[in-house]
Amino acid sequence: QVQLVESGGRLVQAGGSLRLSCTASGRTFGGDTMGWFRQAPGKDREFVAAIRGSGGSTYYADSVKGRFTISRETVKNTVNLQMNSLTPEDTAVYYCAARGFPFFSSRPGDYSYWGQGTQVTVSS
Repeated sequence: QVQLVESGGRLVQAGGSLRLSCTASGRTFGGDTMGWFRQAPGKDREFVAAIRGSGGSTYYADSVKGRFTISRETVKNTVNLQMNSLTPEDTAVYYCAARGFPFFSSRPGDYSYWGQGTQVTVSS
C-alpha cells in the first residue's frame, strides 16, 4: 500500500521558519513529480510547490516564491519543504502529494497519492 507521511508542522511565530518532510513508502517516486499543497479554513486547496524527478526543475506559487524551497532526496523517497519568513497567511494544513507521472502540474486532481496533512500555524 502506498503511503505518504508528512512531518514538521507546528506553531511558529511570524518571521520564523519551518521544515516539512514527506516520506513515501510502497512505491518509488524517483522519476515522478512531487508536490506540496495547502488548505486554509474556508479556502480551496492550493498549490504551493513541486519538484520533478527528471532534471530537478522546481515550481512555486507566486505567494511563496522566494520564501519556500522544495527539495528531494530521491534515494530516500523523501521530499522536503523549507519555509522561511512565515506569515499568518501561511497558516494551513500542508499536504504532500505524488503525481504518479514525471510532468509538472499545479492541479490537485492530477496527483494520485496524498499524505494525511500536517498543520502549520503562524502566529502574529
